[in-house]
Amino acid sequence: MKFSEQWLRGWVNPQVSRDELVARLSMVGLEVDSVTPAAGNFSGVVVGEVLSTEPHPDADKLRVCQVSNGAESFQVVCGAPNVRPGLKIPFAMIGAELSGDFTIKKAKLRGIESNGMLCSASELQISEDNNGLMELAADAPVGESIRTYLGLDDVSIELGLTPNRGDCLSIAGLAREVGAIYAAEVSPMLVEPVAAGHDEVRPVEVSAPQACPRYLGRVIQNVDLSRPTPLWMVERLRRSDIRSINAAVDVTNYVMLEQGQPMHAFDLAEINGGIRVRMAEEGEKLVLLDGQEVSLRADTLVIADHQRALAIAGVMGGEHSGVSNATRDVFLESAFFDTIALAGKARSYGLHTDSSHRFERGVDSQLARKAMERATALLIEIMGGEAGPIIEVVSEASLPRVAPITLRAERIAQMLGLEMDSAEVERLLRALGLTVSSQGVGLWQVGVPSHRFDITLEVDLIEELGRLYGYNRLPVRYPQARLAPQAKAEARSELPALRRLLVARGYQEAITYSFIDPKLFELFNPGVEPLQLANPISADMSAMRSSLWPGLVKALQHNLNRQQSRVRLFESGLRFVGQLPGLKQEAMLAGVITGSRLPEAWANGREGVDFYDLKADVEALLSHAGAVESFRFVPGEHPALHPGQTAQVERDGRLVGFIGAIHPELARSLGLEQPLYLFELVLSEVAQGRLPKFSELSRFPEVRRDLALLVGRDVAAEAVLATIREAAGEWLTDLRLFDVYHGKGIDPHRKSLAVGLTWQHPSRTLNDDEVSSTTQNILTSLEQRFNATLRK
Repeated sequence: MKFSEQWLRGWVNPQVSRDELVARLSMVGLEVDSVTPAAGNFSGVVVGEVLSTEPHPDADKLRVCQVSNGAESFQVVCGAPNVRPGLKIPFAMIGAELSGDFTIKKAKLRGIESNGMLCSASELQISEDNNGLMELAADAPVGESIRTYLGLDDVSIELGLTPNRGDCLSIAGLAREVGAIYAAEVSPMLVEPVAAGHDEVRPVEVSAPQACPRYLGRVIQNVDLSRPTPLWMVERLRRSDIRSINAAVDVTNYVMLEQGQPMHAFDLAEINGGIRVRMAEEGEKLVLLDGQEVSLRADTLVIADHQRALAIAGVMGGEHSGVSNATRDVFLESAFFDTIALAGKARSYGLHTDSSHRFERGVDSQLARKAMERATALLIEIMGGEAGPIIEVVSEASLPRVAPITLRAERIAQMLGLEMDSAEVERLLRALGLTVSSQGVGLWQVGVPSHRFDITLEVDLIEELGRLYGYNRLPVRYPQARLAPQAKAEARSELPALRRLLVARGYQEAITYSFIDPKLFELFNPGVEPLQLANPISADMSAMRSSLWPGLVKALQHNLNRQQSRVRLFESGLRFVGQLPGLKQEAMLAGVITGSRLPEAWANGREGVDFYDLKADVEALLSHAGAVESFRFVPGEHPALHPGQTAQVERDGRLVGFIGAIHPELARSLGLEQPLYLFELVLSEVAQGRLPKFSELSRFPEVRRDLALLVGRDVAAEAVLATIREAAGEWLTDLRLFDVYHGKGIDPHRKSLAVGLTWQHPSRTLNDDEVSSTTQNILTSLEQRFNATLRK
């Protein structure tokens, strides 16, 4: 079952996040297989209207279009075959960003300026349709964001349901389940009967009541199948992996997804006489909707007229009786087929359909009439027409029945391991639609509704209680040996591993107090009001720290005062930002270094540490979880750090920490006489990485080129490296900056950056011409962007 999250939340909207909802669904047995965005990651795309088109003077297949965004018009060159005046389409304006880091810019196509791009559904990753522009409804609001108009900030959630949970193969069933999980109000679709506007009926005969205990049919006259299916319905079907065909088919599919009742629409003109629900004749032929001709067996239930079979019941309709744009009258079918009668029939003919998937797992035997009324209302709303009376044939004796089940409190305690409150038992069961009546203390009589055909025994009721109560809340008793495995997130670096990394790089861990001297707080955070303790240990320990630096610097001072000139300390702990009641507590990881770069030894020099020594340590931390490319060091400002020697660490645009030299005035206030460098990072950002994945190793040789580039002194090396990566092509496997020089022999306003580039093709050996061409492209890009030249 695949469904739109927005659609589900239209029925029931618990106040929980998407991740919480997904996790909870899996925990109650509705395992989530995947969560897929409804569209690609794009921005700057609006509803556009094509005002006019004219041929491109130099290209037969291109058209020069004038496109409106509601405020002004733009000239856009387009080659789509369906572009035409009056069409409303997705319009990617200048500056729009499409999936794959593709930014829309002004361009010239065969000499004609183009200001934007008209998009197909595949270019927005809405669907795989790339046969032309995505056509929007005629009433689409020009200028509105496509994401807003189509509700694309949504996901499709796919459930891997077990065969006994056929009741959750619909939005109605899922809403009922989610409402029970979170005790949330469910707003079901109110279905009103559609009054008959004519008297035409087709007689219905059911000669196999055991296999088809209930069959409903209705004639709808004067429909117009040329009318398009509303975009909201098309989108909900698409997000459930169902392709839009025509309004009649789309409505039956929609009701199946919404209510859980498979339906079928026949072309009334193709039905000879009335409807007969019977077993097939051995060898009887039927051409199905997919064009496949099958030879039916005698154990197969079919829907037939007075001359021939029209459909395999509950599986697929026949080609000749299906609706088309020429259809004017529709015969709508809604039925309940016995699960055993249909089990395995679809597979025996090499078929598997949404309808057979549901009937084989069980469909609510009381749902057919409600679904008929709902489908009728939608069909008339979309296609027009008039509904006739509903013809219903039902065999009450053949319908499934479940006798009331006795539930005992002692049995609940025995199986779940806890004493559950009687009121909680009744609330959970009633939330699922079950009727509960008390028969005394610890004893209930439970009536099972028709949609829960999987509940037949007392243990089934106890399973429902365990699911909704929460398996994770049930008592857990580990073996005496305490063999329970510890969960470990592969995409996360735990704090002990980060500690070991810093220790390996020469650091020692410090543990300092969370409360500090208010005067020290003011030195590191001038102008900020600290959170004061109501009952401090002493006056100099009365302010809650907003950074780990004050404690670390005091610990470093302690060591310097005892002739320990080379100090490297780190600490992990909470910082406290803001005041009550909005106090924010955040786990941080911080460090401080000073003194010589290497320990004292006969082979080591006596150079002091600098900014880049600390930066190397921080980069090692960021690399540990495998997501270092998502972090950037950018110039920043912090009141405790030296202006011009401060960088803020960002992750995907979010500030996650600072690194730099201590501010000279702060150093003087603390009596520090030697250079001191600090870092502080949000622990959760450092720890969160990505899952490693294998990339096949190439068997072909690498090719390396070294370039010495002259650029301005103010040009950041990172910007140069980013430009090189952009221009170096997909086979670049390594890029290293191995030398930075400025001084004698070069312009005093420029510096030399020496970089090494390595290419390797996965399936062949690269030749010199390819590498030289790519190298020239890199040099051209660097020259255009930074006025870079090769150093002679």
